[in-house]
Parts: sequence; structure tokens; C-alpha cells
Amino acid sequence: MSGILVVGAGGHAKVVIATLRAAGLEVAGVLDDHTKSWGGSVLGCPVLGDLEHLKETHDRAVLAIGSNTARRDIAARYPNTNWASVTHPAATVHESVQVGPGTVIFAGAVIQPDTVLGRHNIVNTGATVDHDCILEDFVHVAPGVHLAGAVHLKEGVFLGVGGAVMPGITVGRWTTVGAGGVVVRSLTANTIAIGIPARPIEENKQS
Repeated sequence: MSGILVVGAGGHAKVVIATLRAAGLEVAGVLDDHTKSWGGSVLGCPVLGDLEHLKETHDRAVLAIGSNTARRDIAARYPNTNWASVTHPAATVHESVQVGPGTVIFAGAVIQPDTVLGRHNIVNTGATVDHDCILEDFVHVAPGVHLAGAVHLKEGVFLGVGGAVMPGITVGRWTTVGAGGVVVRSLTANTIAIGIPARPIEENKQS
């Protein structure tokens, strides 16, 4: 088998497959632990079986799952997998940007100089990440999110659709900011925050 294996057969996998194809990369197939998906297909790519196939192949793979905790757990289960990073050709990524394994950058995203992206991040459609930002591992920046310069998103942060983070702000580990939230002050770890400005409303217990 050759090409890149896509892990996950849900809706997010469709966008990952489209990104791989746009980048001129072959999709070897799809893996998913849900038996109902076996024998089916995602955008014409066959669902080959469960994730244990990752132990039997030398092919590269990419996690096509939106959940940060799920990506973390799968990456921990299969530490020897050759995780691929993928960038859509319609994204703009400065040559100085560091991109970790397993990270996917979708169409329309803009990532500015000296930004560092960790492992298994998602920079979703139309999101912008300005200069000198740090996105640690398992971060998901949803469609239309805008990060100003020198923002630090710690491990597992999720920023909902259309949100924004002001310059120099730090968002703590496994914190979620709801759709449209505007972060003007740093947020602590394991928090759910919403609104303009984004204010903590409860503890994030899913981390």
C-alpha cells in the first residue's frame, strides 16, 4: 500500500481528504474503529478497518478527527506511526513557520513569520495566525478564527468558529473558547470561556 492513511471516517475526514488531494498526495484509505463504517467509503476512499492497521504498515498517516482529546489519545496509542503534516496549496504559510508532525492546515489559512505549530494541530479553513505565535500540541483553531501576534495557545486549546485572541495573550492547557469569543485577557487551564470579552463559565472536564 502507498499513500497516506486517513484516521477517522467522519465529516472532518472529508476536508482532510480534500486537502490531501489538493496537495497532490495519494490517499491510501481510511481507518476507523467504528465497525459500521467498515466497507464503506469517504469521498471515494475505502474504509479499510480499524486503527490497529497502523501497527501493520509503514505508510504515513494523518488524524482526521476534530476532537483534541481523541487526537491526543490516538497519537499516544500509536507512538511509532509516521504522522504526516499536510498544508492545502491555497493556504499561505511563511517559510519561517515550524510545523509539527500530524498538523493539518486547511484552505485559506494564513500563518505569519516565526510561528511555531506543534503536533497534531488543526488550523482550519480561513483561520489566521499572526507573527510569533506558539500553538502547542493538539490545538484546534476553528474556521475563521484570528490570532494576533505573539499569542500562546497551550496544549489542547480549542477556539470556536469566528473567535479572536488579542496580542500577547496566553490560553491555558485544555481550555475551550466558544464560537465568536474574543479573548482579551489570558485564560487559565481547563476552562470553558464564552462571549465578548471571553469570560470563564465553568471547568472543562473533558481534558
